[in-house]
Amino acid sequence: MLKKTAAWIREHPYSLCLLYFIPYLIYFELLETFAVPRFIIHCPLDDWIPFHEGFVIPYFAWFPMLAVSLGYFLFHSRKDFLDLCFIMFSGMTICLIIYTLLPNGLQLRPVVEHDNLLAKIASLLYAIDTPTNVCPSIHVSSTVAIMMIVQRYQNFRHPVLIKGITIFTGIAICLSTVVLKQHSVIDVILGLILTLLLYRVCMQTDWLRYMQRIPYKRLLYRNAKDAE
Repeated sequence: MLKKTAAWIREHPYSLCLLYFIPYLIYFELLETFAVPRFIIHCPLDDWIPFHEGFVIPYFAWFPMLAVSLGYFLFHSRKDFLDLCFIMFSGMTICLIIYTLLPNGLQLRPVVEHDNLLAKIASLLYAIDTPTNVCPSIHVSSTVAIMMIVQRYQNFRHPVLIKGITIFTGIAICLSTVVLKQHSVIDVILGLILTLLLYRVCMQTDWLRYMQRIPYKRLLYRNAKDAE
């Protein structure tokens, strides 16, 4: 099994792009532990949005959506996989830089008063996820990246169904960030703008060819023919 996996990775070296998550998670956890917010994010619209614990379902749907989308394109479309990685990982990196230079946080979280399973999950979320490092929203930025790559992909067996589910789930995830008071509306808007800008860069520049200039280009191209 290990030999087959290693052989597959040698044939598809761009799959190693997923190793980005290792330094990302380490650095994000360091920020969660040591960063002290200097800027509190808030806008009047935040106060009008009611809290509802039911939105923990779409909020946590972000994790399987992330895994399924990356996994699907990894096995079915090298270009779409790499474009998704470029948009998503660039967005995550930019967010981490912003969190470092402009430490920010929230003061929106309510006391969870209901006593049901979803309310307990929301309370657990509050306990393990600090209200810091929020603007722009990585949750929103990466979700929108997935939605856009899925919408442009033309080879789904059931395109209307898959794209419809992706849009519905993506919108629900973005809404959940503000309904659960995990993010301000400002975070959501800036996360959306960030991904739209990166998508434009992805579509209007030959970023893959630019990457040939870096020492790790073999992660992107198996041979010279792939670069054409």
